[in-house]
Amino acid sequence: MDERRTARVAEAVREELSEIIGFELDDPRLEAVDVTEVHVSQDGRHATVKVAVRSGEREQKQALAALEHARNFLRHELAARLLLRHVPELHFDQDRHPDTESRVDLLLKRARRTRGRGTGEG
Repeated sequence: MDERRTARVAEAVREELSEIIGFELDDPRLEAVDVTEVHVSQDGRHATVKVAVRSGEREQKQALAALEHARNFLRHELAARLLLRHVPELHFDQDRHPDTESRVDLLLKRARRTRGRGTGEG
C-alpha cells in the first residue's frame, strides 16, 4: 500500500473509531476516551490506535482493558463501515502526551467538514 493510501486508511479508521467509541459503545470506562491517532502498517494488516484518556491512571488502565475487550466488535463495525479488502487488526496504546495543537486542528477540521450539514433542513 502506498503512503497516501495508508494515511487515508489511518484517518478513516480514526474517524470511525472515534464515532463508535464516543457515541455507540455504552461502556462507562470509555466515556473519557479520545482516539488521537492511528498508524496503519504498510501492508494494511495492523493498526496501532493511540488513545488519550482524560482521567487518572486507574481509569486509563480500565479504558485500555475495555478497548481490548471490545476489539473484535470494533473491527467488525469498521468492516461494515469502510470499504476495505482487509480491515486491520487493532492494537490499542495510550497516548502519553496528547498534543493539544493537533487536537485543536482535528476539531477544526471536523467542524469545517460538518459545516452546512443539518442546517437549512427542518
